[in-house]
Amino acid sequence: MVLVTVVGERQCKKGFEFVFGGPMADCRDCKVKNVCFHLDPGRVYRVTEIRDVHHECKVHEEGVRVVEVEKLPTRSSLPAKAAVEGAMVTFEETDCDVIGCANYRLCRPAGASEGMRFRIVSVEGDIECPRGRTLKGVLLD
Repeated sequence: MVLVTVVGERQCKKGFEFVFGGPMADCRDCKVKNVCFHLDPGRVYRVTEIRDVHHECKVHEEGVRVVEVEKLPTRSSLPAKAAVEGAMVTFEETDCDVIGCANYRLCRPAGASEGMRFRIVSVEGDIECPRGRTLKGVLLD
């Protein structure tokens, strides 16, 4: 299924990735708001095709262009006992504060926030944790 949305002219490039932050107050009266609002807030998307349709926009200075996007899977870490391929999980933010850890972004990934539901696409292996937690790298969809 093709997902269609709009992105700002300055961001309108194949391969451009973004996190959809959700509807903004300025978008309330926009004639094309439904094209944006069907995306999942907090998820990461990548532009795959650019269409010729342009619209004026209150948020983007140079307006927006219609694009096709794909939802990207989210790389994350999970407790080893929860990391089962095919399982559905509810994402829980970690209380980790070791910002210098090489795996910090896996424990606090872009595209995942507290309460979001994901399916585990694959389990990628052990993650070293300086706090001694037993973690696995996973790909979430």
